[in-house]
Amino acid sequence: MSPHRTSTSLQAGRRLVIKIGSALLVDEADGAIRRDWLEALVADVVAFRGGGQEVLIVSSGAIAVGRRHLGLGRRSLHLDEKQAAAATGMIRLAHAYQEALAAHGVTVAQVLLTLDDSEDRRRYINARNTLATLLRFGAVPLINENDTVATDEIRFGDNDRLAARVAAMVSADTLVLLSDIDGLYSADPRSDPAARLIPEVHEISAEIEAMAAGAAAGYGTGGMVTKLAAARIAVAAGCRMVIADGRRLHPLEQIDRSGRRTWFLPAATPQAARKRWIAGTLNPAGSITIDAGAVRALASGKSLLPAGVVAIDGEFGKGAAIIVKSADGRELGRGLSAYSAADARRIIGKKTGEIEICLGYRGRDELVHRDDLALDPGRLE
Repeated sequence: MSPHRTSTSLQAGRRLVIKIGSALLVDEADGAIRRDWLEALVADVVAFRGGGQEVLIVSSGAIAVGRRHLGLGRRSLHLDEKQAAAATGMIRLAHAYQEALAAHGVTVAQVLLTLDDSEDRRRYINARNTLATLLRFGAVPLINENDTVATDEIRFGDNDRLAARVAAMVSADTLVLLSDIDGLYSADPRSDPAARLIPEVHEISAEIEAMAAGAAAGYGTGGMVTKLAAARIAVAAGCRMVIADGRRLHPLEQIDRSGRRTWFLPAATPQAARKRWIAGTLNPAGSITIDAGAVRALASGKSLLPAGVVAIDGEFGKGAAIIVKSADGRELGRGLSAYSAADARRIIGKKTGEIEICLGYRGRDELVHRDDLALDPGRLE
């Protein structure tokens, strides 16, 4: 049993996605960024990174900041006005994070996503690879919905669910939703003094769903209903999730210290959940046949390189699900191809150093990365 999956301490996480609510970051009275709060949050992030943990930030607040600079006041905004406010606010928001992190010698990288980016397989793989590369180089990805181009049909609608999709995308083991409430209660604590905090949730049952309250007043758009929706996404991906009150300074440090929060704990690890998804929920678009040396490499936990591939069947795009077969026709497992079928045919049997020569561009070294492979161990023998 994985200690990362069942622990209720942030210190046990290895890859954390932190979602920041607008009500925490933006002053409701004047729409200004709360610099002291942001600097304290960044100090927590730097401390976590110093302990070997990777951190990604999903930050609300762009529209709340931008509307002030466009003189839009507090009235309800039309979609085009929200997009204009987001365009104005995001540059200020990103600059505030950049300044706060730069003070600690940390690089921030802005990433804007739409719902399509998490549902279209090719764009999903591209986004996943970009975020993984940023983490590898030590940067902190700062993620938000691309409100300036998203229409109602391709919007997440709230950053709770966006954060959960990001956590699933990067195989994070911990998702933190910092909000203006300290967890899930048995009833709405604003109207029911007998409401009790639920410290741990192991199953999102009908009873748990009934406990969800509506969104609080203010800049934030995500209430407890959206947080439970985020929990469903995260837990299904093997990622534990915590809802915590982030209003005090050093909000990440306060989670373990105060003990007042709600943890949603998954039944599987992110890696196991991802492998199960690849193995059982994707329709394969083609297949690849590999030689005996490649079979041995996969059995030892390595990725599938082009040199070990002898045939490509079917027509598929980058990121498509494919079947991996042995030379005698045994199905060894399934995986996600890093190349389209056309490009894969041009590099099979080639060494890693020859990929750029064959394709005219430098792609991934692996045809199927081991993280994107769900294999049947019994068939590798």
